[in-house]
Amino acid sequence: MLKDPTLAPQGRRKVDFAASRMPVLTAVAAELARTRPLEGMRIAACLHVTTETANLCRALHAGGAELALCASNPLSTKDDVAAAIHDELGAAVFAVHGADPETFYRQVDAALATRPTLIVDDGADLTARLHSDRRDLLGEVLGATEVTSTGVLRARNLAREGTLASPLLAVNDAATKHLFDNR
Repeated sequence: MLKDPTLAPQGRRKVDFAASRMPVLTAVAAELARTRPLEGMRIAACLHVTTETANLCRALHAGGAELALCASNPLSTKDDVAAAIHDELGAAVFAVHGADPETFYRQVDAALATRPTLIVDDGADLTARLHSDRRDLLGEVLGATEVTSTGVLRARNLAREGTLASPLLAVNDAATKHLFDNR
C-alpha cells in the first residue's frame, strides 16, 4: 500500500544521503551481510517511515530477513522513502502519509498478515494488535522490540495481565537511547 511507487528514485537519493551519515549502521549492515543471522526470518516493523528507517531496513535485509513495514505515525511517513524501501528491498510496505485511523489499522493488519517471526515496534501497535486480534500468529513470533516509553508501558501492561506471549526487548530502557533520545 504505497501512495506512488514512481517516487522510489527520489526516495532512494534521500536514503543514500542519510546512509552516508550513518557509519555505525553501515558497519552493522556489512557484518549482517557477511554473517546472515536473519536468514529465514520474517520481520514486521511498525516505525516512522523515514530515511533512517530505510537504512535500518537495508541492514535487516542484508542480514537475510524478509521485511514488512507499516507506519507508526502516518504524519511522519515519507511517501518517496516508502516507495524506495519497497523498490530496492522488495519489502512489503504499508505506509501512506496522512492515513486516517481506519487505514492505519488496515496497514498494521497487513504487516501482521505476513506472519512475522520478529516484531520491531514503535508504540506497540503491532504488539498490541497481535495480542488482541491476531493471537493465531503468536506461536510464530519469537520476540519483539519496542523503542518508545508508551509502547513499553503497553507491553508491561500485557505482561502484568499475563497475556504477553513472547519475549519483548524494551529498547527504550537502554542507557544509550535514554542519553540520545530522552534528554
